[in-house]
Amino acid sequence: MKTMTCHDLGGPCALAHRGETADDVIKAQDRHLKEVVRAGDTAHVPAREEMKGRWLHPKRSMGWYNDVKRRFAALPEA
Repeated sequence: MKTMTCHDLGGPCALAHRGETADDVIKAQDRHLKEVVRAGDTAHVPAREEMKGRWLHPKRSMGWYNDVKRRFAALPEA
């Protein structure tokens, strides 16, 4: 298991997301952003909009995705 924070993935807070793969933490971030924005957290709105754009245009978002995968791979196992 490895950990990346909301901030590591482009969000404004330090909530930790744990996963076996980069995709696990990316999906956890997506769920987190949906939940907090739905609850009225306006600080997360820009990150939520960026995440929605990445899901809608995955080819254009490959740079971000590959960067997250690279940084995830470099993390120590926790």
